Amino acid sequence: MTATPPVTYVECPRDSWQGLHTTIPTAAKIEHLHALLDAGFTHLDLGSFVSARAIPQLADTEAVLAELPDPAGRDYLCIIANARGLERAATQARVTSVGYPLSVSDAFQVRNTGRTVEESWPLLADLAAGARDARKRLVVYLSMGFGNPDGDPWTPDTTLDAVARVRDLGIQDVALADTVGRATPDLVRALSARATARFGADGLGVHLHARPDGAAALAQAALDAGIRWFEGALGGLGGCPFAGDALVGNLPTERLADLLHLPYRGLDDLAVRARTLAHAE
Repeated sequence: MTATPPVTYVECPRDSWQGLHTTIPTAAKIEHLHALLDAGFTHLDLGSFVSARAIPQLADTEAVLAELPDPAGRDYLCIIANARGLERAATQARVTSVGYPLSVSDAFQVRNTGRTVEESWPLLADLAAGARDARKRLVVYLSMGFGNPDGDPWTPDTTLDAVARVRDLGIQDVALADTVGRATPDLVRALSARATARFGADGLGVHLHARPDGAAALAQAALDAGIRWFEGALGGLGGCPFAGDALVGNLPTERLADLLHLPYRGLDDLAVRARTLAHAE
């Protein structure tokens, strides 16, 4: 019997924190990130180089990075939305990866980045070249990759063709994102299977949002389809503010531990810590 390849799991405190209204102290963020590293996490989505006016919660990303250990084989990812964000990331030696959100929905891309989808493609080409020059891995998050609530035209081919276009730019790493948490397990399984069949599993991941009781079924569907890169957050915190359902958040890391054979230590305690941090007044 052939052993199932291990998964790459990205813990996303950045996605947990970015929409919070109460500011988390920089020292508390640093302490939490150190706890994640001590627990064995090796891939962290931990910061953002976007306007402080847009996401004030992450305005201290440089200060947080300064207090983290060198990656030393780990991956520290921060989100960017434009060339200025990449310029800031390029100055940070501890940043190993940058992530760019590219929607296949015009309505969402305008809301999220102030550009249409077609206006975003030239920018993405420039970011790809800039990331290579800066020796940062570029990850593209295909938001609304499983459909959208805005009425924009969408079929599975919309997402698959976008993956192909991203790959044509020389960008290997693409995560299919269920931004608003409405994808069913059947849709996740079908689209993920088509994606892995067309592009292979290497460099292909999923960033899914769901109600807590639906997280395992979505992850199982992607796993069945050959996906081996998953993303989530302790406590299921975060997610998209446009989901229209307060219970929709990131896939809870602690609920996926057995399914994905995650090796991390003390997940229940870390989930409590994450919830406490997010709800501190």
